[in-house]
Amino acid sequence: MDNVREIAKKINDIETITDAPMKERTTFRTGGSADLLILPADIEELQAVLRLLSQLRSPFFLLGGGANLLVSDDGIREPVISLEKMNRITVDGCRITAEAGASVEAVCTAALGSSLSGVEFLYRLPGSVGGAVRMNARCYDRSICEVLEEIVYFDKNGEPMRRTPEDGGFGYKQSPFQENGTVVTAAVFRLREGNPSQIEAEMRANESDRERKGHFRYPCAGSIFKNDRRFGKPSGMLIDEAGLRGLREGGAQVAPFHGNIIINTGEATSTEIRRLIETVRNRVFSAVGCLMEPEVVFAGDWNRYLH
Repeated sequence: MDNVREIAKKINDIETITDAPMKERTTFRTGGSADLLILPADIEELQAVLRLLSQLRSPFFLLGGGANLLVSDDGIREPVISLEKMNRITVDGCRITAEAGASVEAVCTAALGSSLSGVEFLYRLPGSVGGAVRMNARCYDRSICEVLEEIVYFDKNGEPMRRTPEDGGFGYKQSPFQENGTVVTAAVFRLREGNPSQIEAEMRANESDRERKGHFRYPCAGSIFKNDRRFGKPSGMLIDEAGLRGLREGGAQVAPFHGNIIINTGEATSTEIRRLIETVRNRVFSAVGCLMEPEVVFAGDWNRYLH
């Protein structure tokens, strides 16, 4: 906490929250509090924060939309930077520029409003633009990098940088921004003119498909595990074949309607969710030899769980 107080004093002109409940900022609706949550309002404030933390040699955790995140019940000790206030979206011809804190859904809605096609497959994907770029979000056999023209970011020293997908580093649910210290600040989407009725119809079809699969029924993080194509089957099918649908750990449950979704049935803890993730992973490995890789990011102080 002493380090938190020192940092808060040095950035007293930027909004901060101490003991910020993280369950209010994650789609799992679990987890403890962050000692310090920093909410820069614009690029200048973000750069000032990053440079200060670099000078102090302080690690930090970057919070996106909280959609692929499991925060420890013991919370997060290092400063947490949320870009939720940096959420501006602008449209220029067939390009949409969205700040990292903008929701993916808001980008899709802006595209529809301008009769631009290309991001329909992302509609109702939870989370922020920055998080989706960092994870190279993928759905319906397409990845977000396919519709990006340019990504604006800070390097670990707080220096502004630009990169295009053609520069490399993108792969299946991978991006060059998964390196520690880089912070995506905005993304430029390259779209095309389209028929607004057709665009909306595809968006609604994708929304209905997500509803049918149960993505919105309970607090969850969507798919828990990446697919390992060497096994020729998606992770959800491997979990189903291992007979794990409906398996519970306290208030956490493998969704009865989808093997690769773990839900918070109401009062789950992050520890229960993580234990269930590990149980599913180990049982599938024992059954077929596939050690599935979690998509979800484990954030915060897990020492008590790990020991």
